[in-house]
Amino acid sequence: MVRDVLKETEKKMKASLDYFRKEISKLRTGRANISIFEDIKVMYYGTPTPVNQVATIGVPDPTLITVQPWDPGLMETVEKAIRSSDLGFNPINDGRVIKVPVPPLDEERRKELAKKAGKMLEEEKTALRNMRRESKEYIEKLEKDKKITEDDKFQGLEKLQELLDEYIKQAEGVAAAKEKEILEG
Repeated sequence: MVRDVLKETEKKMKASLDYFRKEISKLRTGRANISIFEDIKVMYYGTPTPVNQVATIGVPDPTLITVQPWDPGLMETVEKAIRSSDLGFNPINDGRVIKVPVPPLDEERRKELAKKAGKMLEEEKTALRNMRRESKEYIEKLEKDKKITEDDKFQGLEKLQELLDEYIKQAEGVAAAKEKEILEG
């Protein structure tokens, strides 16, 4: 029983860490990165659709992103969506391809983004701790209901703490790498 609780908790923690990795990768670093366009949506046949699903996105060099819509009629719509996003880009439409220069970040913006990465890490740690707390309460309830022994409970709680420590360490590593990338840019 305790093993099942631990497996389920690990599954949740893994999913949470994967989501954290995806979200933190969207932070701008001053280098061209196509993942920052994942949240930009355009109206395509009446449906809000992510830009990466209606266009080919490329990174020919570290300071430029190219966006080539598959449907030429979407050129202006995609350009407006990029311009109106909160990323601060100024796309250039040459009629065939939208070029998005990625300006280098100033020192103040770098520190701001590093702080945001730190805040995201704290939110992830809180989510992981909440998962541990829920599992801990469930394990304690199993012991109280006499479904497991006291030894099983203590071993389960010990393994649960090890699991939490492992996932927090991984999240800290992801955040540290991102902060380094932001600050070095």
